[in-house]
Amino acid sequence: MVIQALQKVFRKPMYALFALIGSAAIFTFAVWLPNIPLIVLVMGHPGIPFSQKLDLPISLLGSIVTNFTALSASYTIAIAVLFGVHLSMIVYFLRRRIDDVRQTGIGTGFLGIASGVLGMGCAACGSFLLTSTLSLFGASGILAFLPLAGGEFGIMGVILLAVSVYLTAKKIQNPAVCRINS
Repeated sequence: MVIQALQKVFRKPMYALFALIGSAAIFTFAVWLPNIPLIVLVMGHPGIPFSQKLDLPISLLGSIVTNFTALSASYTIAIAVLFGVHLSMIVYFLRRRIDDVRQTGIGTGFLGIASGVLGMGCAACGSFLLTSTLSLFGASGILAFLPLAGGEFGIMGVILLAVSVYLTAKKIQNPAVCRINS
């Protein structure tokens, strides 16, 4: 069922391009997030040539290999891909059946995206957003007791996004007809 729904959605190149752009944007955001202060500093510095200003953000994309653990790199890539796929499927679905929005699993997808963003982080800073948010409340020490030091949130994000893709695929495959009760 999921494969058939994906074929139906991605048969049109516009949705494949949309998924690719969405995935690339989320991946870029996740990899650049720990380095945003550096990017801002370099971009605003008048003594750095423009070509080098452009090279820095592009070269930072390679930090997925050096700054992320194998686990965090895996779920960061999975979240980015699932986000792009889910986004395209939702757009496809909404264009077809705007009336059934409440029952599509969009909420699960949102929870998956939120959980995935909280769990993203490199090996040096761990769950970047989660630790900085929880530290406001003095709760960042709790992450030290988790076996994956916050990586659980990334894994949970992948699972929730996969469930959301499944639920959306199920809705795409169901025909828009009224049910007959006998």
